[in-house]
Amino acid sequence: MSESGWEGVVDLPDELDDETAEELFERATEVQDMTGEVCPYPQVEAKKAIQSLESGDLLVQETDHVPSTENVPKSVEGQADANVWKSGDGRYRIFLRKQ
Repeated sequence: MSESGWEGVVDLPDELDDETAEELFERATEVQDMTGEVCPYPQVEAKKAIQSLESGDLLVQETDHVPSTENVPKSVEGQADANVWKSGDGRYRIFLRKQ
């Protein structure tokens, strides 16, 4: 029997390794805890935050909602470059660097 879940149907941005993700997290300009929140709320909050950041600043969203790992980067496409880190226990960090 095959495993099914969101990760099989979600198009994740480039994935970061643990070390790189931790280094970037420590240097984040802003961190948003979106744990327990579902789309479109994380998308709306990401768009608002990106607008207030300077070019090169880093926004990190923490989430447990897998579709956010696809929807949030798409919502700021053209404004920020995205990467994702998976913890392995259902938590994700979406890294958005403002262009």
